[in-house]
Amino acid sequence: MERLLTAEKAKLFLLGNEAIVRGALESGVSYATAYPGTPSSEIIDTMYRLREASGIRVEYAVNEKVSVEAAAAVAVSGLRSLVSMKHVGLNVAADAFMTLAYVGVRAGMVIVTADDPSLHSSQNEQDNRWYARMALVPMLEPSTPDEAYRMTRYGFELSEKFGIPCLLRTTTRVSHARGVVKVGSIASRNTPRGHFEKNPMKYVVVPMVGRELRLQLLEKWSGLEKVSEGCEFNLVEEAKNGERNLGIITGGVSYLYVKDALQELGLDDKINIAKLGMTSPFPEKFVADFLSKVDRVLVVEELEPYLEDMVRVCAQKYGQSKKIREIEGKSLIPRAFELNVPVVRSAIAEFARIPKPEGKVFSVPPLPQRPPNLCPGCPHRATYYAIKQVFGDDAIYPTDIGCYTLGLLPPLKMADFLLCMGSSVSTAGGFSIAQNRPVVAFIGDSTFFHAGIPGLINSVYNNHRLLLVILDNSTTAMTGHQPHPGASMTPEGIQEPKLKIEEIVKSCGVKGVEVVNPLQVKKTLQTIEDLKKALIESPGVYVLIARSPCPLLARRVTKQPQRVYFKVDETCDGCARCLEELACPAFVAREGKVHIDRFLCIGCAVCAQICTSIRPQKIDGRSKES
Repeated sequence: MERLLTAEKAKLFLLGNEAIVRGALESGVSYATAYPGTPSSEIIDTMYRLREASGIRVEYAVNEKVSVEAAAAVAVSGLRSLVSMKHVGLNVAADAFMTLAYVGVRAGMVIVTADDPSLHSSQNEQDNRWYARMALVPMLEPSTPDEAYRMTRYGFELSEKFGIPCLLRTTTRVSHARGVVKVGSIASRNTPRGHFEKNPMKYVVVPMVGRELRLQLLEKWSGLEKVSEGCEFNLVEEAKNGERNLGIITGGVSYLYVKDALQELGLDDKINIAKLGMTSPFPEKFVADFLSKVDRVLVVEELEPYLEDMVRVCAQKYGQSKKIREIEGKSLIPRAFELNVPVVRSAIAEFARIPKPEGKVFSVPPLPQRPPNLCPGCPHRATYYAIKQVFGDDAIYPTDIGCYTLGLLPPLKMADFLLCMGSSVSTAGGFSIAQNRPVVAFIGDSTFFHAGIPGLINSVYNNHRLLLVILDNSTTAMTGHQPHPGASMTPEGIQEPKLKIEEIVKSCGVKGVEVVNPLQVKKTLQTIEDLKKALIESPGVYVLIARSPCPLLARRVTKQPQRVYFKVDETCDGCARCLEELACPAFVAREGKVHIDRFLCIGCAVCAQICTSIRPQKIDGRSKES
């Protein structure tokens, strides 16, 4: 059994997301749920791995809204629940989340929102701190894995005390950092049964009930404001010498950048620091007291001026605006992308009016470009190849979020429009209305369950004209091979899908649905030709399900050794068609000809079906034909 579950009153070296799991375990959480999304995925993955040993009910949900709703029902039944998601997931869950703040909870409920400054694996870098302010719920922001652990425990207690969900807002650098965490004890692993006490005048939010709950929420907010003022995670580090009139207000991972930058500038212990760990409600009196002791303030935070705006309001409200000569923030700190020590160091130097340190210049050895790419043998590549052969460049290709989004890169260039999870189907319908070109939308199997079904129904209902290609690799691959309702394969083994995508699609009323194995190129091409013809002769909504398991997962599950790889023989004339149309990472151009790296080739055979110069070779070195 893992030490994450068994260690008692010890020091563990944990990922930030693992620290959150440990904090939840020690808090007696009974239910954990999530739709995976970077940088939050390790939370639900770790909980899922520990579910049997811990006795906790852990579920992968089809989307974040469902997660929040299920966890809310558990929490109002008196059992503690944990929900995790990436930042854009809170957009999906917002409808339930905003009203849940009104309804409240009986047992502690923590919602982890993992923001992604610099868009490491996201379509935007929205700042979810505003959600806490808008919903009037408490929010905690850890700087380190140890704080992530302690704030999780604190969040459950705070949530239960005030009967309101608590946001725990991390960022990529906190979620994926490792650090020493001093853990406590896990009291009990026996999951109790809850009890729901019926009270429609509290839990059925019609306008009459909502008005009363609104007043109750404001009362809770008033109590939370008092807690925030004295919260143990809001700290002041007073300057011991030097520029006592200077102050820095910061929080989250930015605090670590500030500490390192001050040390490098020789200003360690020379500038006052207010570190805010509970940022909703904003601790106004705490900050006003800090402002009263300094003349100039720099607010260091990533993304939006959330703290800066609050500091300016605070200075005005508590009469410090005349004393404070200067409040700097986004005038010195970038608003876009994540911060780092050099950026913060430069800002502090300018703020402190000292010479900016000259950066050290290091020569970086030239490295080959390594753009992201679909893996060798990925069935999505074969699907893209076949679609492009039939529809060409004239079609419009709305795409969606998953591994297959990499189809936007050359030479495939099979992505024209993307907004969010599930948007491919809805936008395809819109494009079919606005113009006459063919529209072919791409969506993954997990994304289809997450947010694609309503768009498909809408397109059928409104007589849109499109082909929807569902790329079914039997897993939620991009975030770590998590299961979903239609998966026939999980890291734990082969299984019968709970739901069949083709049956769902048929029940939505589409004009036609076909299922192909994209690794069988000739059959796939013929099927797509037939669908294109049907789309012209009888316009409507058609669906192609391209089904082939993710080879990375299949190898781990089946544990079957690879017996064949493919090799380019001497008949290759160097036309490079394979590179220009398929672009498998196993291809290598050398001396005017194409070669295949046998250590990257997984033997999918797609390339051999489009080029007669590519032939199978047994792993023992003999030709397959011999």
